[in-house]
Amino acid sequence: MAKVILPEIGKEAREATISYWHFEEGDRIEEGEELVEIATDKSTLNIPAPCSGVLTEVFFEEGDIIEVGEVLANIEEEDTNFEEEE
Repeated sequence: MAKVILPEIGKEAREATISYWHFEEGDRIEEGEELVEIATDKSTLNIPAPCSGVLTEVFFEEGDIIEVGEVLANIEEEDTNFEEEE
């Protein structure tokens, strides 16, 4: 399970507002795809998915204010070592 965490977003910014989720719980997402848009007093940015998998839990809704370091969501990672049997 991979955690999506609000990263450092500037020297002064300690919190941000969830503007928009690009995916919903249960959706499949690829590593690097824009997952959630956040806004601070000075900027708007997108946080990418840290891995490929299924978005299993979203902990905040659009409009919620979150702090740096908080877990925004969980992604159930794909097993990339899986080999199909013939």
